[in-house]
Amino acid sequence: MSKTIIKNGTIVNDGTRFVGSVIIDSETIEAIIPGELPEESARTASRVIDAEGKWILPGVIDDQVHFREPGLTHKAEIATESVAAVAGGVTSFMDMPNTLPQTTTLETLEWKYQRAAEVSPANYSFYIGATNDNFDTLKQVDFSQVCGVKIFMGSSTGNMLVDNETSLRRIFAEIPALIAVHCEQENIIQANKKRYIERFGEELPIFFHPLIRSAEACYASSAQAVNLATQYNTRLHLLHLSTAREMSLLDQAPLAGKRITGEVCVHHLWFDDNDYAQYGNRIKWNPAIKTCGDRKALLEALRVGRLDVVATDHAPHLWSEKQGSCLKAASGGPLIQHSLQVMLELSSRGEFTLEQVVEKMCHAPAQLYHIKQRGYLRPGYYADIVVVDPHKPYTVTPDNILSKCRWSPFEGHTFPASIERTFVNGHEVFVEGKATGLTPGKRLAFHNS
Repeated sequence: MSKTIIKNGTIVNDGTRFVGSVIIDSETIEAIIPGELPEESARTASRVIDAEGKWILPGVIDDQVHFREPGLTHKAEIATESVAAVAGGVTSFMDMPNTLPQTTTLETLEWKYQRAAEVSPANYSFYIGATNDNFDTLKQVDFSQVCGVKIFMGSSTGNMLVDNETSLRRIFAEIPALIAVHCEQENIIQANKKRYIERFGEELPIFFHPLIRSAEACYASSAQAVNLATQYNTRLHLLHLSTAREMSLLDQAPLAGKRITGEVCVHHLWFDDNDYAQYGNRIKWNPAIKTCGDRKALLEALRVGRLDVVATDHAPHLWSEKQGSCLKAASGGPLIQHSLQVMLELSSRGEFTLEQVVEKMCHAPAQLYHIKQRGYLRPGYYADIVVVDPHKPYTVTPDNILSKCRWSPFEGHTFPASIERTFVNGHEVFVEGKATGLTPGKRLAFHNS
């Protein structure tokens, strides 16, 4: 591959912003040049892209997605969802294990890697799922090549609940890897469900969802996970935190010194329970969208450093599967194509600086997971780059939704910024609304320490 130069853009990286150019040589970044591009540099390139008036950002790393393959490909596929990812500026993803079969063996794990190598334009990693009885398998995993272990400490789609205390303690104590957890206390959820059914019947509307999967259920489970991690000095990552109270479990400290970290997803930053009237089951997730007070607490926690990363929990379902009562409609929805635009709009509203968006979506995931050579615009790093046009509004319509399910909770919304082009490992994989053809991404590699 010849050299490509993206010039005259506003580079946002490492807590700074300045006008300059990025020189890509083959798969990696050769140089970052502040100010005007020297003529001799331009002459060495086979292609020069003028990004004047636009932002040049590192590629987004999404540490929690459900691409549904294998076994649930009527909802989504690695191929379709990874295209949606790069269309949204997401250049690397980490996929969850609740597929069919579940990714709880070395064989099912490796199948996913082989599949992604064939069809994903984005870089990829896959969690291995924990069960009550697969500890010996977890001990065999090479965590320099696998992002971590996923534990459901509460039921969720896929029914991978780990509820055996001995199994939990052994995993927290002995597995030398990041442990990512979904925390909702199952006995609290079931008690809430029983109480509301007895009072109001089986056909509960969506408003009951955050009451059944309550803030209490979230906090009790998260507190249990933090207690275990504290006892065993585990690298614990609390996924999709959704309540103000859970923020008390996290330290307001630099990420580099943390063993216990927290993720928030874009839907918990954007929506609150006042939105159920308008959006209904479109915004039904586990954990549930909760109160306006919870949403504001999450925004503040992200600003001050209690929360560390922003992700999506991208989890497509067919629109037909999202129908019905609170107890029947599927939980989850497609988000990865618009997550960066959500955060950029929140930034435009004054919730975050542009530098903070890049920190929480690009730098922090790379640092937290110890990903090699990604997450920053630096010489020698892979050229995972997003060019954003902050002056070109983008309206979400069924025609431009690239997830296989072809719906979005953001349908009809106009974001103030557009994703103009995305590079993965130096290859331009998306430009001005279209994927450019399949150039497979790479398997993420990790500093296993």
